[in-house]
Amino acid sequence: MSAFRIPVCMPPEAVRAMAEVRALNTAADGEPSAFVLTFGCQQNEADSEHLRGIAAEMGYRITDRPEEAELILVNTCAIREHAEQKALSIIGQYKHLKATRPSLIIGICGCMVAQQHRVEEFKHSYPYVDFTLDAASMHRLPEMVLERRRGGRRACTYAHMPMDHVPDVVEGMPIHRDTRWRAWLSIMYGCNNFCAYCIVPYVRGRERSRTPADIEAEARALIADGCRDLTLLGQNVNSWGRMPDGSFPEGDFASLIGRLAELDGDFRLRFMTSHPKDASDALIETMASHEKIARHFHLPLQSGSDAVLARMNRRYTAEHYLGIVDRLRAAMPDITLTTDIIVGFPGETEADFEATLEILRRVRFDMIYSFIYSPRKGTPAAEYADQIPDAVKHERFDRLIALQNEISYERNLLAEGKTLRVLCDGEKVQEGVILCSGRTDGGKLIYFAGNARPGDVVQVKVERAEPFVLRGVQI
Repeated sequence: MSAFRIPVCMPPEAVRAMAEVRALNTAADGEPSAFVLTFGCQQNEADSEHLRGIAAEMGYRITDRPEEAELILVNTCAIREHAEQKALSIIGQYKHLKATRPSLIIGICGCMVAQQHRVEEFKHSYPYVDFTLDAASMHRLPEMVLERRRGGRRACTYAHMPMDHVPDVVEGMPIHRDTRWRAWLSIMYGCNNFCAYCIVPYVRGRERSRTPADIEAEARALIADGCRDLTLLGQNVNSWGRMPDGSFPEGDFASLIGRLAELDGDFRLRFMTSHPKDASDALIETMASHEKIARHFHLPLQSGSDAVLARMNRRYTAEHYLGIVDRLRAAMPDITLTTDIIVGFPGETEADFEATLEILRRVRFDMIYSFIYSPRKGTPAAEYADQIPDAVKHERFDRLIALQNEISYERNLLAEGKTLRVLCDGEKVQEGVILCSGRTDGGKLIYFAGNARPGDVVQVKVERAEPFVLRGVQI
């Protein structure tokens, strides 16, 4: 099911709890602080902005030092085993903080705790963890904190989400952003695609879209506050607004970004992540006709083999994917293309892997995000009998990276001598020299000599290209 959800505001009980915690913090000696640690994707980063915002509304000062915090929130990722193990390792290090400061409250949030086996693990093996809170329940954070502040019991509980359940879209949650000039804007939540390797539909639930009015209102506020680079987020942004019958009663994604690109202000609009099966010609046409939509398209491939794509349940072929690429480049010759690649999916043969390398040679992506396949408990692919040996996966991964590094360098060389629009993010010390650091409209990292300040948009002439960064001078 995919639908617009009638948005709800933060429940009254959450608002009351937020006010009560704030009163407790106001009455306390000194200003208590909160630390939020984030693992995973951009959607998790956006969720953490809400967690920080709620903490700030409860009267906590946001800190980057867990050792001084009275509230620690770990926003977890379940997309790969490595991310879960890293999170567990760091959470384990907080045990000594709790031992020295029993009043410390530790909450584990996000995708990892939408899995029953992980919740049970926290309940029984991490007694210093006070509560767990899945991504669809962030608005309940004040209630969890207040319960522990009152001396209530731990709340490491698993909230079962039926497969046909569509969680609410909760509007009005406070947000605490680290920068004003770049911002995430979630336009939808959940996923209906059920790729064989992916845990997301099981931990984030079914697709539900925010209304265009709510999205536009937030975008207007961000731009008015100085946002110069706005990224629309969704597990599959292309399917924003689609109802169960396939209709788009309030317009499709192409119409949404066209509407946002008409807003006043000097900004660039981005989006991720797109699914190739839903990348429409209307979307490409809309991008090409609006200067404010960044010339950058992140289009996950995952594999160049039709056989592997079918087993992944990706619902497109290599030929279909290449057709999208050709149309993108025909409409926008200067577009930056990036992708995701999974190496070592169960049953992947050497010929399948070579098909992926051939796609890289054919498309010549500017950059790829590559991953070694990691079985996720609860997904179909984890049960496949033909798992690839680790040694084979790592050898293929190394070959993939070596090829892409060559391509990325060649793509970056095309920028030498060009003058590009760059949004400055800060400074970077390189060999004792202080340089400005920023991103081009295509999302490429660039270091440059100049006097730009964070949030400034400047013109930079590219003097030298490297495989992973451009170098230039502000003009």
